[in-house]
Amino acid sequence: MRKLSLRHLRCFVAIADTGSFTLAAARLFHTQSSLTATIQQFEEAVGLKLFDRTTRRVVMTEDAARFKPVAERILRDFDNAIGDLQAIAKSQRGHVRIAAAPSMIIQILTPALAEFRRAYPSITVSVRDGGSDKIERAVLEGEVDFGLCSRLNNYPELDYVPILADPFGVIFPNDHPLALTNGPIKWSDLAGYDYIGLTGDTGIGAFLETHPELGLHEKTKLYDHVSSTNSLYAMLGLGGKISVVPSLAAQASPLNEFKFRELCEPRITREICLITRHLRSFSVNTRRILEVLIDTVRQARHLNGVEVILDDSCPVLDPPDGEEGAAGRPAVGIREAVASV
Repeated sequence: MRKLSLRHLRCFVAIADTGSFTLAAARLFHTQSSLTATIQQFEEAVGLKLFDRTTRRVVMTEDAARFKPVAERILRDFDNAIGDLQAIAKSQRGHVRIAAAPSMIIQILTPALAEFRRAYPSITVSVRDGGSDKIERAVLEGEVDFGLCSRLNNYPELDYVPILADPFGVIFPNDHPLALTNGPIKWSDLAGYDYIGLTGDTGIGAFLETHPELGLHEKTKLYDHVSSTNSLYAMLGLGGKISVVPSLAAQASPLNEFKFRELCEPRITREICLITRHLRSFSVNTRRILEVLIDTVRQARHLNGVEVILDDSCPVLDPPDGEEGAAGRPAVGIREAVASV
């Protein structure tokens, strides 16, 4: 049987994505005849037809459609592994890439980076913000070295280490009727108020959807939805409505202009996690910034109601046997980095 290679997989995925041999050939900088020959080799090797040609486009067969996610995962794993080797060899060229939820950037990452910059002024850092889905995908695709957000998709290829427990509460304008009350606020106390919800593709919205027992959507007058905390700020600014967010989000600008009170009976928290690709080897620079970040988390005293939940006894995730990191040092996994600080 003819040996298959990554070239065959890349050609297959390109045609599957574009639905066209012509477009796929242009994407891969191949001639169309070369691409056609590669797919014919693939089909002969596996003994299956992969594409059906119609008058307008090329369509995957059922067998090919089932195989496509496998091919994508193989290519992604290979590209990420090569990227890791290059990062170790070049020590990231003095650069670390981070993705984080906006509240984590303001409350945790900014002070950590200030401390890191004092110790390592020559290492540059790129930071991107976004919701949990965007952050998890960026880590999964190797676009960033690690992420800081709540768990949403729970990808098996990612490592999630809980670092903070972030309690939920109600947020409202300063002139809202809730501002005139004192004492604890229960979830049941929200009944009848006009409510702004976050959509299910956000970490906050998805988390609340997993707790229907709170009766949030049934007890409140659910009128509006937003897809980010920035949009929530604009909608709350119109007045007269409430929302439910975690404490970290409420303490971060611009939401910190509004009043926030933690909800009880029950007290609900979300886990903020440090997220990396499973069994990934860290560069020296990534390890350095993780050490500063974890130290910043453990020393955090200004986060009202937020609990540090790093487990000092969490098991060390050893790298694969014989694997070494930069400059001959043992490669470091996320749990080892956390446990070693």
